[in-house]
Amino acid sequence: MSSKKFAVIIYLVLTPAIINAQSFGFGCLGFVGGYGGYSYQQYNPNGLNDYIQSFNSIRTDSLNSPMAKFGKAQGYRFGINFFRANFKGFILTTKGFYQKLSEENKSSINSFDGTTSEIYELELTNWGLGIDLGTTITKGLSWKVIDAALLYNTATFTDTRNAPGPSTVIKKFDSENPTFGYTVGTGFILALVEQYISLEGVAGYTVLTINKMKAADGTELTSSENSHSVMNNFISGGGFNAVVQLNIGFPL
Repeated sequence: MSSKKFAVIIYLVLTPAIINAQSFGFGCLGFVGGYGGYSYQQYNPNGLNDYIQSFNSIRTDSLNSPMAKFGKAQGYRFGINFFRANFKGFILTTKGFYQKLSEENKSSINSFDGTTSEIYELELTNWGLGIDLGTTITKGLSWKVIDAALLYNTATFTDTRNAPGPSTVIKKFDSENPTFGYTVGTGFILALVEQYISLEGVAGYTVLTINKMKAADGTELTSSENSHSVMNNFISGGGFNAVVQLNIGFPL
């Protein structure tokens, strides 16, 4: 999907929330602020893991340590709370964020010249636009009943081979096309400095797919090293996700 269409989606999601917020009767619009924290994501890279299974099978007799499968990435998330306000015990937030996650595995292979190491690294980049609705439990604790976001996803896969001596070969593949996904979860907000600083934890489920991967020269990642068939299920599904972040708010 084009960046223009993505911008239209952002406008349509944010505009009703901001317009409705102005009728809350606070005498102000609420709070705007930033946040950052740790993010963890499980996912199902069926295509990549099949590729790894073939990699290990081809080198059965020479492996010191096999390549492990992928499926658990971690990293960071930074974002902006465009709007957050409390209305009669209900908390409404609209937000946007940038998230970078990665996972790395390596193998060690014996050869006549010595030991060769092979390193696979997967990076996931997500741009998110979301909204959440919560309720106050106590003065310092709130429950996020639902936290939902639309995701714009890209991926990079890097294969680094370090052979004996100065020889290093790097192959890099990027997702052929960005894809959309979404995440839905629930969590809690603990006020550290009432209304201004809070600690937030969210757990949920993410829907995520990445189909084909392509190098800069146009070469597509195949289903295995010895195959001419293009891999079309690099990441076939998402899974459990968790975020712990620090929020800092400013009155509008």
